[in-house]
Amino acid sequence: MALVFRWLVRLASALILFGVAVFALAYYFASRSLPEYEGTLQVAGISAPVEIVRDNANVPHIFGETDEDVFFALGMAHAQDRLWQMTMLRRTAQGRLSELFGARTLPIDSLIRRLDLYKLSRTSVQALDGQTQAALEAYSDGVNAWIGQVNAGARGRGAPEMWLFNHAIAPWQPADSVSIIKLMALQLSNHLETEVLRARTSLVLGNDERLNDILPEAPGAGLAALPNYAALFPDVPAFTPNNRMAFYPLSPVVPRDLAGASNAWAAGITRSATGSTLLANDPHLGLTAPSIWYLARLELESGGVIGGTIPGVPVIMVGRSADLGWGITSSNLDDQDVYIEEVNPSDANQYRVPNGWANFESRESIVRIKDEPSITLQLQWTVNGPVLPPDQFDLGTIRPPGHVTVLAWTALSGQDTTMQAAMNLMRARSVEAGIAAAENYVAPSQMLTLADRNSVGLKLIGHVPNRRADNVTQGRMPHYGYLPQNRWDGHRPFDTNPGWIDPVGGIVGNTNNKITNAPFPAHVSFSWSDSQRVNRWRLLMQAREVHTRDSFIEAQRDTVSYTARSILPLIGADLWFTGEAAPGGTPEKLRQDALALLAEWNGEMNEHLPEPLIYAAWMRALQDRLMRDELGPLAREYTHVEPLFIERVYRNTDGAAAWCDVLQSAPRETCSDIARLALDDALVWISQNYGTNLQTLRWGDAHEATHDHPVLGTAPVLRWFVNIRQSTSGGDNTLMRGRTSGIGDDPFMNVHAATYRGVYDFADPDSSVFITSTGQSGHFLSRYYDDLGELWRRGEYIPMSLDPALARGGAVGVTILEPVLQGN
Repeated sequence: MALVFRWLVRLASALILFGVAVFALAYYFASRSLPEYEGTLQVAGISAPVEIVRDNANVPHIFGETDEDVFFALGMAHAQDRLWQMTMLRRTAQGRLSELFGARTLPIDSLIRRLDLYKLSRTSVQALDGQTQAALEAYSDGVNAWIGQVNAGARGRGAPEMWLFNHAIAPWQPADSVSIIKLMALQLSNHLETEVLRARTSLVLGNDERLNDILPEAPGAGLAALPNYAALFPDVPAFTPNNRMAFYPLSPVVPRDLAGASNAWAAGITRSATGSTLLANDPHLGLTAPSIWYLARLELESGGVIGGTIPGVPVIMVGRSADLGWGITSSNLDDQDVYIEEVNPSDANQYRVPNGWANFESRESIVRIKDEPSITLQLQWTVNGPVLPPDQFDLGTIRPPGHVTVLAWTALSGQDTTMQAAMNLMRARSVEAGIAAAENYVAPSQMLTLADRNSVGLKLIGHVPNRRADNVTQGRMPHYGYLPQNRWDGHRPFDTNPGWIDPVGGIVGNTNNKITNAPFPAHVSFSWSDSQRVNRWRLLMQAREVHTRDSFIEAQRDTVSYTARSILPLIGADLWFTGEAAPGGTPEKLRQDALALLAEWNGEMNEHLPEPLIYAAWMRALQDRLMRDELGPLAREYTHVEPLFIERVYRNTDGAAAWCDVLQSAPRETCSDIARLALDDALVWISQNYGTNLQTLRWGDAHEATHDHPVLGTAPVLRWFVNIRQSTSGGDNTLMRGRTSGIGDDPFMNVHAATYRGVYDFADPDSSVFITSTGQSGHFLSRYYDDLGELWRRGEYIPMSLDPALARGGAVGVTILEPVLQGN
């Protein structure tokens, strides 16, 4: 027995030593890819020495003799810190993920190939002016210089992920940078999905007077009613199973309710206590580790610029110079239309056009798949756009037999000059010049908020489709592509895009809210992603006669839900303070305790409070009870609470209270009945997941920010190193937005938030501040992987200064790039 015990001890010791050795070896190889920020490198491609000074937050400040040299150094800095992220973005835009990840990413590759994003990016490079092309070439040379350093200097393949997914890194090209912007346009667009959902809902309801309840238009001037989709296409089945492409973390296609948001506002000198202007911007995107943003400062020939870049793109997308600040928010422009194209029953290679039949533009595309045979896709385009298969975006559920579905989208341009516009915006020095620079912006459409030292402005940028006034569905639902009235006629003139400079009120801003009451086709959109935050923003802006940097920061961090404060009194009107006190331990007592807490609550979605969790669970259960009776399985598609729907029902707007009656039951239920039953549902769910002691609940336990690694985030063991999880405040409709997932066992996880925040004060520009949601490095062993994340969670910032002395004073490293001498 003693002998067996000794051998077991030896075996256990050996296994422990083996595990330690494996861990040490893995750590050694992974750490080899950590970049060194101090030193001198000899590189080809620059005209004179370039200095990269990394401040104490690892933000590179780049100083060079020419703009091309500066962009070269930015390319090198991006590659040093985010090479894996850049290569994944490029592979996604090329439709080549399956070469690494196998069949699970095939739906992504199939979609991207059909959209032809990379081919359109290559042709778009030729449409750019010489200055922009030179910048892209220099940036590419910088990325490739670092790849050369990795290959020559045994630097761990450039990123730890590349030990697990070994592949050769092709040289970076200008088209790669252009394609990433197109990829962002895809991530920020949701009108395709909204059109399909509206059509599916119309088919299921069969009663279009209720369609505007469930997909309401933002408050404002009324517009013409939609035709019934079944009347347009009577041979479409009323309901078919959900064929939605499975979501994968690397997919640029996100759920409809997560397709874009953001806040931006600016105060002119009449509304500023500083004597100059103020600007705040916080773009909202999906939370990942690392963040999509990378902070940088560039010293260009036109002056210094600082702010947020996207690795792979040589542009300060959001930020400021000494004279001008700019911020972006999703405009919600309706820049996509789904067309139903009739296929010639006698020739499957043809589709109907206004005067007969035309041939599809067709070609084959081979997709290589890891560990499986390659497949060949047959790509087809019509004059309206690419043909998309029925298993993507649920298109098969709204497509009649003998037809195909086609997407028209402004980003599907081979003459896309968005990169040129972004380059010119960095060099602009006034609001007017910034707006003029943005005229070449194509996609994604944005609301551009600007502030120089004396003026503020807001302008919708991006190509606006020129639709005819007699368009059958006004772009809100799919329709025949052969009808001339449904087709686009180019895009509208830039000067007709909504915009404002120095309005009378002195403040401009956008929270993705409705910006115009203009009738179709000058309407911009029928669907807006915010009808709630704008009300809280308006209150905070008007609460002060003048603003300061700190009041703008306070507004960015505001977590009071206008939605909760406005609809709770409607829903609970007949529930509060009714009946005798219930015995302890009963469902009635739990309901009374919940209502008592909510009665005293001011709507603040604070992570430490119980009320936000009770409120969120109640609203989710309520909407489910209201919708599921009429919609059946389609109710699953409505993943987030729609406040305007709830309000219409409980105000009985146009008879919307009909949603409260359960069709399958004999009694006629009232809206108060449904509110009470939904609250009981919510409390049962809370009890099962968080316990019955309501006072000890914490919203932050359910509302954790999920900064997950897109590839390794689900890997055993590794996920504990690469994922970042944080308790957070905010919610779906607060200014400090923390959009919830809306699905699965953790529907309140914070998955979409302000991944960048910046506040710029032009009375004292160097007192401006910014932050991102994780850190500068994409290497999980780096101390800069998550160091900014805790500041971000607490609503704190780091300095945003163009003063070289401040950068050098706290530098964590200075890299000198020296040109390789002729003959070396």
